[in-house]
Amino acid sequence: MNALGLELWGIEHMPQGKRSLLRIYIDKEDGVAIEDCEKVSRQVSSIFDVEDPVAGEYTLEVSSPGMDRPVYTLNQFTSYVGSQVNVRLRMPLNGRKRFKGLLEKVDGENLCLLVDGAAHVLPFSAVDKANIVF
Repeated sequence: MNALGLELWGIEHMPQGKRSLLRIYIDKEDGVAIEDCEKVSRQVSSIFDVEDPVAGEYTLEVSSPGMDRPVYTLNQFTSYVGSQVNVRLRMPLNGRKRFKGLLEKVDGENLCLLVDGAAHVLPFSAVDKANIVF
C-alpha cells in the first residue's frame, strides 16, 4: 500500500454465519478517496484469489477509518493524545470494561485516561476495541 501512498490503518474480520466480513481500513495524509478504496480492493482481491487466506465465503470492504476512527496500535493512540476516546477492555478492570474519556498520555504499554474526573491506567494489552470520539 505504500506504493499507492496509503497507510494500512487496521483490519477487522467478523464472522457472520456462513459468510464473514473482512474490513480493511486505509488512510493517507490528505484523505482517502473512493478511487483509493477501489485500487486497494482490486489488489487485495487479486492476492486473496491466489493465496486464499480467509476460510469460507467473505465480503471484502475497503474503507477510510472515518472521523470516529478505530484505534489499533500504541503508535495510533500516541497520535491522539488530548482526544476523547472510547475503550472497551477484554476483561473488567476495577469492575468495568468500558471507558470514555480524555486520553492524557501513552505511558509505555499503558493508556492514561481521564474519565469523569478520575484517572485510569489501562494496559494496552487488555484493550479489545477502541475508537476516537468525534
